[in-house]
Amino acid sequence: MNPAPDFIRKGRNSNLGWRCVVVESQCKISCSGNYLIVRNEQVKKIHLSEICYLMIASTNVSLTGVALCELAKQNIKVVFCDEKHNPYGEIMPYYGSHNCSKRIKKQINWHANLKDEINLLIIKRKILNQAKLLYKLSFDDRAKMLEEYADSVIKNDETNREGHSAKVYFNTLFGQEFSRQIDSNVNSALNYGYTVLLSCINREVVANGCLTQLGMQHCNEFNEFNFSCDLIEPFRIIVDEYVFLNRDRTFDSEYKHDLINLLNKRVNLGCERHLHNAIAVSVKSVIDSLDENDVSLLKLYEFE
Repeated sequence: MNPAPDFIRKGRNSNLGWRCVVVESQCKISCSGNYLIVRNEQVKKIHLSEICYLMIASTNVSLTGVALCELAKQNIKVVFCDEKHNPYGEIMPYYGSHNCSKRIKKQINWHANLKDEINLLIIKRKILNQAKLLYKLSFDDRAKMLEEYADSVIKNDETNREGHSAKVYFNTLFGQEFSRQIDSNVNSALNYGYTVLLSCINREVVANGCLTQLGMQHCNEFNEFNFSCDLIEPFRIIVDEYVFLNRDRTFDSEYKHDLINLLNKRVNLGCERHLHNAIAVSVKSVIDSLDENDVSLLKLYEFE
């Protein structure tokens, strides 16, 4: 196989044959014989079984209807970017599993108390992960403060420990003047990285036959991804650490590609595995816990 042309970027795990593919300039994408075919001055073929994530990072890309259908059938996450090359939308298949109706009925009937309990554990894990990063960076006093916040989280986070922790955490990492609302390279990178994680989580939620719209804590009627927004919380730390280490870096296409390639990062969740696999395991564990009314089945990512 010839080397990939410049307009295609790939992150690859050679052991699993898994790729995240980013298309960055004008081309035509089609499918034939279970291959994704990308045509520009060159022609590149990638077997669909090797692809898990396809980002269309240019508005000058055309895709055939056949390609879109095949990508959806293969449960390959497709994300489209706007004219500023920022993720704007994605494709999800109607049917992520063979028994979607049964799965959705179960999801609707998940016990409210159990959802509250699992959501509380997720928020605690998120805050404890933030504390661990601060310890790693030698901000011990602030880390201890976050541990205290985590210990005092109550049902539905009525005392807003998550919000207080976030303020301490981000101000420690990026300075007292930092706010998540300002326009900056750091916020652009954080938002981009979180979007990549969210897309991966959406894929796993749908693959398990559930609706992304029906969340545990998140319940915004205008949010298509309420459930995924619940599940992302323990994983945000991976993006946070990378952005902190690159906080003075220009937010360019190379940086974006590196954020996408975090899905191939090796993390520990029961055993060492790639992040995209850890997300799959964690999402399934949450769904299994809710289905079986058994919190002991829960597997949440713990930062190291």
